[in-house]
Amino acid sequence: MRSWGRMVLMVSMGAAVSAEAGPILIKNRGSDTMSHLAQAWAANYHQNQPEVSFDVRGCGSGSGFSALLNGSADLANASRPIQKKELAEAAKNGVAPREFVVAHDALAIFVHKGNPLEWLSMNNLADLFADGGFIDDWTKLGVTVPGCANNKIVLVGRKTDSGTHAFFQEAVLGSGREFKHNELSKDMNDSDEVMAMVEKEPCAIGYSGLAYETTAVKKLRIAKEHGSQAMEANGENAVNRSYPLARPLYMYANGEPKGEVRAYMDWVLSDAGQCLVAKIGYAPIRAVKCTP
Repeated sequence: MRSWGRMVLMVSMGAAVSAEAGPILIKNRGSDTMSHLAQAWAANYHQNQPEVSFDVRGCGSGSGFSALLNGSADLANASRPIQKKELAEAAKNGVAPREFVVAHDALAIFVHKGNPLEWLSMNNLADLFADGGFIDDWTKLGVTVPGCANNKIVLVGRKTDSGTHAFFQEAVLGSGREFKHNELSKDMNDSDEVMAMVEKEPCAIGYSGLAYETTAVKKLRIAKEHGSQAMEANGENAVNRSYPLARPLYMYANGEPKGEVRAYMDWVLSDAGQCLVAKIGYAPIRAVKCTP
């Protein structure tokens, strides 16, 4: 499986954004959810602006914010907004985070390809993933899963420094509820690991950004509540917010970007940058006309 954890488009690591001559290096850290997209942006921009190179690392939204706040990153990718405690830390460090919405995502729910389930409600998800939730067996959802011993559900999630973990906790579990942890729950390092686990484990259910969808797993439709229409996780439903787990994706800079970082951000938000958003599998921030 291809690793998207890091991409460096420049051999020399000595250059910095502030360099007045020679190659320029933009350091981009953060959201694993956005790794595919961030690396596609960087590669495309570098191809057209070869004097600008990138060091892109998908290390989780929390790690991206830490890098921005300690000065080791020029841009932080995030699948959640910056938190109050991070803003307080930024103030201590003299950093003024500037937020840009750069794409829209539908956080998708995946099960094994052999699972006969087609949809879940948000309440179902809470009862599956929340501590104290009563759904621990596929038969409680009206299905028997081939190959799943005893029909016991394996919950596949992300570690606590993940923005996707934080978004799921807020959107699904709600205030004051924690994730269920037992011998069958798995906290994975990144989205690739989530998808690999769901693919191989018939008992599994997991969540991940839409761009990680493959034909090797099954995507469930999600309803806001019992009795409402279950919606597909796709770009259109992310933008119009009819999908219950739609969310914006962000990039943060320290104050208003300047120089090459400003030029890069302008390009990310341009039609060219937004067409790459659609190509990777997320939804652009506005309607754009893209060539095949």
